[in-house]
Amino acid sequence: MSERASGTVISTKIPARLDRLPWSRFHRRVLVGLGTVWILDGLEVTMVGSVAARLTEKDSGLGLTPGQVGVAAAIYIVGACIGALFFGQLTDRFGRKKLFMITLGLYIVATVATAFSFSAWYFYLARFFTGAGIGGEYAAINSAIDELIPARVRGRVDLLINGSYWFGAAAGSGLVVFLLSPILSPMIGWRLAFGIGAVLAVLILLVRRHVPESPRWLFIHGREEEAEKIVRQVEQEVSELTEEQLSEPEQEIRVRQRDKISFVEIAKVAFTKYPKRALLGIALFVGQAFIYNGVTFNLGTLFSGFFGTPSALVPIFLVIYALGNFLGPLLLGRLFDTVGRRTMITIAYLGSAVLTLPLTAIFYFQWGGEAAFIIAVCATFFLASSGASAAYLTVSEIFPMETRALAIAFFYAIGTGLGGVVGPLMFGSLIGTGDRGPVAIGFLIAAGVMAIGGLAEIVLGVNAEQTSLEDIAKPLTAEDADDDHQLD
Repeated sequence: MSERASGTVISTKIPARLDRLPWSRFHRRVLVGLGTVWILDGLEVTMVGSVAARLTEKDSGLGLTPGQVGVAAAIYIVGACIGALFFGQLTDRFGRKKLFMITLGLYIVATVATAFSFSAWYFYLARFFTGAGIGGEYAAINSAIDELIPARVRGRVDLLINGSYWFGAAAGSGLVVFLLSPILSPMIGWRLAFGIGAVLAVLILLVRRHVPESPRWLFIHGREEEAEKIVRQVEQEVSELTEEQLSEPEQEIRVRQRDKISFVEIAKVAFTKYPKRALLGIALFVGQAFIYNGVTFNLGTLFSGFFGTPSALVPIFLVIYALGNFLGPLLLGRLFDTVGRRTMITIAYLGSAVLTLPLTAIFYFQWGGEAAFIIAVCATFFLASSGASAAYLTVSEIFPMETRALAIAFFYAIGTGLGGVVGPLMFGSLIGTGDRGPVAIGFLIAAGVMAIGGLAEIVLGVNAEQTSLEDIAKPLTAEDADDDHQLD
């Protein structure tokens, strides 16, 4: 008997029951247990970038060359892409909770290993597995969050969580001022940077133990009793806190349960049944990865090389930059649920592209010095950060549940592999000329790539605000059941 015909067809109201829940302590646990990992990622990337100069010193205990530091950064990105793809398909197959525990565990082990680095090859290896853990987190966490958070607030919560990366980046820049101070030995400070990340990850892991598996994933994979138990417990908790009786929703979904769904089938459905949505995902991810990786990785060099900013002051400007990025999703997130996805994503992408024009002029003509430049950068990335966070939200929403984690992983890998590599290489080579003209052209190219993402959203965008995930993209197993129903 084929896999398609072997499962039991069931009807369930679990998605509707989850979506009608009022905001509660349960949702806050999800927010803290799953969402705070983005703070960790921001902390990790920023601290590593900031201590890079220390790693090249002979008395650091590592003594890398500047070229080797760049290789390590590239290896981290490669690890993140491979980790996203590898763990993404495992997340769809074996469950959200199992994988978001494994990926965070991998991150902890690899980060601790990094702190004990003694040679270039060992440092490369540790950075690869650290990146793999973070890449796996992107797939496992975004899929779990979107399946546990009510539809009416899914947009703002998702943007806040993804945007919290920049809160971690601000904290990382601030910590570096202490870690690189003369108080600490050159051999100790950079190792503590990695140790801090590992300690925070352990704390997150302890909270994460109390976050349940996605009931949506459970009932599709033949474990409806577990799904019912989790939902009943959450409903009971919410009723006791609000002292209100929850109404029974009418909306029901009919699915054929399946123990497993092949990787080939998942990929085929995600990228042949929804080609326009796939094109949209690529445009959004490449756009944000290009401008973000290109500018962020080189922002310190821009200040020191073109504005003569003392190295001790560079972290302060990076803190300001990071906080501006965090404020975007924090202040605009609600609008993605009210005004709507298509309108707000378009504004974020096209708006940041337009704001890059005065930014370029300020940089090229040296208007107002470094103060005017950081203000222009913050204004541009206030919008760009909302768009970047919305890219993850978009690909998590617009594909069937069985492909959700893989879709996130795929587009993250494509965006990072294309925009995330090309952007830094381009900006790095343009900055290397020492001439403001080529760098200004780089800013304009980044604006054009972001504008393409905005235009793609206008044409291909999906109005997913306050809508059940199952209505945005019907689960494959629901289509199985519908087919059977038509044959009955």
